[in-house]
Amino acid sequence: MGSGPPSTYDGPGSDREMTRVDVSSETVPPMVPGEDAYATTTTFAALGVASALVEVLTRQGITTAFPIQAMTIHDALAGRDVCGKAKTGSGKTLGFGLPMLQRLAEGSTLAAAPGRAARPRGLVLLPTRELAVQVFEVLKPLGAALGLHVAAVYGGADIERQIKSLSKGCDVIIATPGRLIDLGDRGEVNVEGLDVLVLDEADRMADMGFMPQVEWVLRRIAAHPHQTLLFSATLDGAIDRLVSRYLSDPVFHEVASDTQTVSRMVHHFLLVHQMDRVKVAATIARANTKTIVFCRTKRGADRLVEQLSKEGINAAAIHGDLRQSQREKALADFQAEKLAVLVATDVAARGLHIDAVDCVMHYDPPEDQKAYLHRSGRTARAGSTGVVVSLLLWNQTIEAEIIMRRLNLKRPIVEIFSNSPHLSDLAHWDPTLEGAGR
Repeated sequence: MGSGPPSTYDGPGSDREMTRVDVSSETVPPMVPGEDAYATTTTFAALGVASALVEVLTRQGITTAFPIQAMTIHDALAGRDVCGKAKTGSGKTLGFGLPMLQRLAEGSTLAAAPGRAARPRGLVLLPTRELAVQVFEVLKPLGAALGLHVAAVYGGADIERQIKSLSKGCDVIIATPGRLIDLGDRGEVNVEGLDVLVLDEADRMADMGFMPQVEWVLRRIAAHPHQTLLFSATLDGAIDRLVSRYLSDPVFHEVASDTQTVSRMVHHFLLVHQMDRVKVAATIARANTKTIVFCRTKRGADRLVEQLSKEGINAAAIHGDLRQSQREKALADFQAEKLAVLVATDVAARGLHIDAVDCVMHYDPPEDQKAYLHRSGRTARAGSTGVVVSLLLWNQTIEAEIIMRRLNLKRPIVEIFSNSPHLSDLAHWDPTLEGAGR
């Protein structure tokens, strides 16, 4: 495959091997030290992807594979169980979507008979509604090119409408675990005949407590020959146990990074005063076209939207208490630049693909360094640049220092006010040159 020499996969109690991207190979150009590689020269046709799928990708302006795609597609097309480890935003959707659709199209299509439970041959399980919608939008046209019907089911949407869609027959279901179980309990979905199971953002599903639902599916297909494609940012803990128990002789691939954080991010840690914090956030938002702001609570997100509105900032919230239609509208408006600011709880911190996010703002500190990376990964995606800024109150600086230490980030914590000219160009401000910081 040209993915480089194997290196030891050091998951708990594991003697497996994991292939890592070889940055000196022909597949992936050499990286600048400390940078993450995204582009390769490998075409999808060279990886064995069907011409009908290549044509769809070409019309979308996608001509060469990202490293995780270049590494995994060949093995997935060959029918191997695959574990792909790569950071969010690295192109995993096509890494599992293309081989899944192609393999299903090469087999016989079995659509559900009217009035009977849907019996998909492919299933993609993922943690959040937004991610389900995004993966559906990517895979639907690709499936259509092969004559496959792709459906999406997730919580927060009309379940009767989803049942009606499934009753027309489906080859692939993209689902959140809770809604899939609900439909299974109602007798509307039967997963026992799956040929391909995809677990996307597996570590996030584990973090959110979805492992029992994931195993509900795995137990039901254990007796049926099938392929499992597991993609995750980490492959330890609960994910390692899942792999050991349910996957058959999996091949491991990892897109290795020189740094834990995306190197194209500019990180700022700003000490602000309680009465000035909203104004600081508004000043930063005015200087950027697209800003995602993270709050810890749903109530806090709603309150911040109201406060930013009073500052003249067009913002909307996205969190679990909102109707799915509201969440989808907010995302669509933000993507179309009708909204300057999207205020989110951590439900939006993983898996969302939003193009050209200029700035990620931690209005409330993340709970740990893992959450910091997940939130921050909304910007500087696929080789672009971006700013990540944390607004800290006096009693939150220790949390920030711990996160920086664990991520090996050496940045000063700088006291700042909403009238500071630096807030208008955080991408080019280096406070270390001014001797600022704590």
